[in-house]
Amino acid sequence: MSRIGQPWARAVALRCRALVRSADAEASYEEAAELHGRGDRPLERARTELLWGQWLRRARRPGAARTRLRSALETFEAIGAAPWAARARAELEAAGERAAPSRDGGPLSCLTSQEAQVVRLAAAGATNREIAARLFLSPRTVAYHLYKAFPKLGVDSRHELKRFGDRAS
Repeated sequence: MSRIGQPWARAVALRCRALVRSADAEASYEEAAELHGRGDRPLERARTELLWGQWLRRARRPGAARTRLRSALETFEAIGAAPWAARARAELEAAGERAAPSRDGGPLSCLTSQEAQVVRLAAAGATNREIAARLFLSPRTVAYHLYKAFPKLGVDSRHELKRFGDRAS
């Protein structure tokens, strides 16, 4: 079977074009989505939807972005692509929709993506100042995220976060 001229390959090329040529990005994403509809590569289709959703969100079109991001998230979760699903969930939240927690039931699934990042770093022993530098936040914002995460996790102190260090997903 020839791989030349496959719809999925053309769709990936259009997705890449949209990333580097903003002038016709929307048309490229639309054509890529149409081509993905003919194929059987759900990961590539979801990756295109994720990037399109990010582009729409940055273009200040959150409603349209949420539609694409929701679809990407559902696909990533269905095929078990957890890192991609986490990325889509974070983008969906940035677009103004509280995404359902991860279905994996991990101990940090009740946290926002930002809270989970802060908790992981705190559980590993990083100070607020170190976490702030790593995540490009202020130490005060880090403290706020920890303040919000503690009751969700049922902990009272930073020391108790250590139990989430190994199991954090």
